[in-house]
Amino acid sequence: MKSQEIYLGELEQHLLLVVMRLADEAYANPIGELLVTSAGRRIARGALYTALERLEVKGCLRSTMGDPLPERGGRARRYFTVTAAGRRALSHSRRVLLGLWDGLESKLEAQ
Repeated sequence: MKSQEIYLGELEQHLLLVVMRLADEAYANPIGELLVTSAGRRIARGALYTALERLEVKGCLRSTMGDPLPERGGRARRYFTVTAAGRRALSHSRRVLLGLWDGLESKLEAQ
């Protein structure tokens, strides 16, 4: 592993993929909802924000605040986008997993 490569855990990979899929609508509620529907994974709101902030610290995500919304009592939404470093980390994780899976599918089916 190169020193500049970023290690991503399973939840982090899921979150980056969800944020990419949501594009301009990537804020907490839809991220959590798509995580449940696409990965079957429900996490507490606090844990979701902790993981998103961790990805931001790693340089994989960037967040921006939207405009204040009347339906949110004047509060703004925090929107997330995947950075170039996040896309590289996902690509690396995918290559590693595909390499590890290579030739093992038949062993799983035999059980």
